[in-house]
Amino acid sequence: MEKVSLLDPFTAGDTPSPRTQMLLRRGAYASVATALVLITIKAVAWLMTGSVSVLTTLIESLMDAGASLVNLWAIRQALQPASTRYRFGYGKAEPLAGLGQAAFVAGSAIFLILEGVTRLVEPAPIGNETIGIVVMVASMAITFALVRFQTYVVKATKSLAINADSLHYKGDFLIHGSVIVSLLLHGIFGWTHIDPIFAIAIALYILFNAKNIAVAALRVLMDRELDEAERQRIQAIALAHPEVINIHDMRTRSSGARVFIQFHLELKRDISLIRAHEISDQVEAKVRAAFPGAGVIIHQDPEGISEPHAVFAGEAEDELNRR
Repeated sequence: MEKVSLLDPFTAGDTPSPRTQMLLRRGAYASVATALVLITIKAVAWLMTGSVSVLTTLIESLMDAGASLVNLWAIRQALQPASTRYRFGYGKAEPLAGLGQAAFVAGSAIFLILEGVTRLVEPAPIGNETIGIVVMVASMAITFALVRFQTYVVKATKSLAINADSLHYKGDFLIHGSVIVSLLLHGIFGWTHIDPIFAIAIALYILFNAKNIAVAALRVLMDRELDEAERQRIQAIALAHPEVINIHDMRTRSSGARVFIQFHLELKRDISLIRAHEISDQVEAKVRAAFPGAGVIIHQDPEGISEPHAVFAGEAEDELNRR
């Protein structure tokens, strides 16, 4: 098995594969392009209708454009190979972008709530509802196409930044639908208050999405462990080797699209150092096959040696919950 080297990104996990890089870039550029198209058509619709609900979607698309530009910068940073000063790579740029997106989204939601409350107090007439509805239908079609593509990219790359981007575009899709309902009700029944009420409801939904984006980003920045199912999968792979007795002190984390895994491997105490090295290389190859591009570090321990093991807060409680 080849040795881990900063010069070998496919074994070191320092840069994603060329296909992953291509998908990430296309996902980011598609998001920016979509936001710019939506801004243009929604600005025209708002000027012609005066609808605060249409305004909410315009403001949301402006925030989307800003968030998508931050996202594009973050992905370009994250795709850089690891360097001598950043040996774990630049993957944390993605969750940082996620926090930036959460701030953009939360700021737009607060603005929309204030605008909606103002319109509740001082209702304003809406005109050209048909134009607004047509624009919202077109916006839904464009957003749906983008979300489908982003979903494909996220499945292929596990990108937090693209996933965060996709989350608020999914929200946008629902928002466009609610605006259509608002305009229809205003046009049919003349309900002047329904427009700002929908705007406030939309803004609250946007705030909820912002919270989810921020939480996901913070988990990565705080080096949260992989899901328990993935940790058990790593353990099962290691224990499947006939000469492995046990593993302990497993630590895992993610950084952008990359995963880092380390653990101690318990082996028979009377085998040679070269054999211990061969076994750990074989286990490492299996783990990397299951987690492509992962950075894996394995320490070999002789069976039965007395040494302190790492103890983590909440570990005993987790064990009880598993039972």
